[in-house]
This record gives sequence, C-alpha cells and structure tokens, in this order.
Amino acid sequence: MPEKEYISIAEFAKLIGISRIAVYKKVKNGQIKAVKIGRSYAIPRKYLPDVKGHALEEAEKKQIKDAVRRVVREYGETLRLLGKE
Repeated sequence: MPEKEYISIAEFAKLIGISRIAVYKKVKNGQIKAVKIGRSYAIPRKYLPDVKGHALEEAEKKQIKDAVRRVVREYGETLRLLGKE
C-alpha cells in the first residue's frame, strides 16, 4: 500500500509529540507548511523532514509535565474559579 501524500493535523501532532492545538497554531502562523483541503488542513509528507527534528525529547516532556503539576498545585483553586467565569 503506498504511503499517503498528506497527514492530518492529529497524526502530525502525535508524530512530533505536541497537541493538535499547538500544531494548528503553528500552521496558522506559517511555522508549519500545510494545505487546506476542504475545511481541514493537511501537512504534505514532503515537509516532514523539515519539522521532524522539533519533536520533544522525553526529558523535555517530563519538564513540561512537572511545571504543569506545580502550577496546578499552586494555583489550582484560582484556575478553577477563573474557569467558572
């Protein structure tokens, strides 16, 4: 079976280890090249080598996860109150 010419935002996000929203923002900012197909965006496979090096390493993912835990621990109640507004 031949490889697909395009991959979805969700597939790309999983591949490089960031959220779909982060990928979408990078597409909108022009940091990731994508084409609009209908109402969705797709990323041509030919651009994958350009951005594949930007995947987060496990140590970076752990550092981010630890920072999020610390913020939730310290500001959790404030965040909950802001979420109710």
